[in-house]
Amino acid sequence: MSLVGTLNAGVSALNTFSQSIQVISNNIANVNTTGFKNSRSEYTDGFSNLLQQAAPAVAAGVGSNVPSVQIGTGVQLSGVSSNFSQGTLTSTGSNTDFGISGNGFFRVKDTVNNVDYASRSGDFRLDDLGFLVTNDGFRIQGLSDGAATYDATDVAGVLTYTKTATTPAAVGDIQIDFNVNIGIGLTNSTGGAFTDAQVTAGKPTMRSFTVDQLGNVIIGLSNGDAFIRGRVLLQHFNDPNALTREGKNLFSGLEAAGPVQGISLSEAINSPATNGLGRIEVGTLELSNVDLSQEFADMIVVQRSFQAGSRVITVADSMLEEVINLKR
Repeated sequence: MSLVGTLNAGVSALNTFSQSIQVISNNIANVNTTGFKNSRSEYTDGFSNLLQQAAPAVAAGVGSNVPSVQIGTGVQLSGVSSNFSQGTLTSTGSNTDFGISGNGFFRVKDTVNNVDYASRSGDFRLDDLGFLVTNDGFRIQGLSDGAATYDATDVAGVLTYTKTATTPAAVGDIQIDFNVNIGIGLTNSTGGAFTDAQVTAGKPTMRSFTVDQLGNVIIGLSNGDAFIRGRVLLQHFNDPNALTREGKNLFSGLEAAGPVQGISLSEAINSPATNGLGRIEVGTLELSNVDLSQEFADMIVVQRSFQAGSRVITVADSMLEEVINLKR
C-alpha cells in the first residue's frame, strides 16, 4: 500500500511541476507585452497520513512524550501570485502613449457591455469620435467636460476674444474631437458690429493636446491659449493579486481586489501623484517586468524537480515489480 502512495506522491510532483512550467512559459511568452506582470508558482505539501498520534509525557519526570509519525502524500500548487513591480518605461514619442511611474492602474470601460477593467498598459489612441481608447475600443476613464468659452467683443473696431475656462468635473469618458472642437464655446457680444459668421471664423480652434504628470489632458489652441479638457484618473488596489487576468492587458474583479477608497472614481482620491498613486509619463510605455535570466533559472529548477518526480515513479514501479515477482 505504501508503494502505491509513493506512486501517487510522484504523480503529484509531475502534475504540479507541469503547471509550474506553464506559468514560466507564459512569462517568457509575454516578455515583450506592454505592461505585463510576471507570475510565480507557489507550492504546499499535501495532507499527511498519520501513523502514530503524538502524546505528552504521563507526568513530570515520568516517561517521555510520544512524537507523531506522519507520511506525506506529495505536493500541490497552492497559488500563482503576480509580481506587480514597476516595469521599465520606454520612450515612444506618441502623445497617446501613457506610462505609469509608480502605483496604480488605468480604468477603462467597455461601453458596449458596460464593464470596467483595470490595466497597466497605456498604449491608447483616439478613435473616430475623439475618445481616448484602448486598441480594442475600451474608453479610458477620468474627469471630463473641461471647457473654454470665448466671449467675442468689439474693442475699437477690433474683434477680440476673451477666454473663460471651466475645469473638468464629471467622471466618465475623456473626449477630444478636433473636427468639431468639442469643449470650445462662443458667445457673440459685439452688439451687431460683427456677424455670427465673422465671429465663428475667427474663433480659436484645437491644434494639439498633451497630458502632464498629474494626468491633465491639456488642449492647445490656435491662438496660443490652452485649457484642461480632462484628467486621467488611476485606481489603486489593496490586493492586486485578487484581480483576474482577462487577456489583452486587462484585469477584471476590481471589487474583489479591494479598490482603495471604493470602486467609484473621484478627483480627490484617484488623481495621479496623490494618495500614493504614480505619475503619468506621456510618450512612454511600461515594458513587461519579466526577468528572462530568472525565468530560465526557475525553468531549470522546475525541470529537475519534474525529473526527480518521474524517477520516484520509476523506482516505485521497480519495487512493485519485485513484490509481484515474489509469487513466482
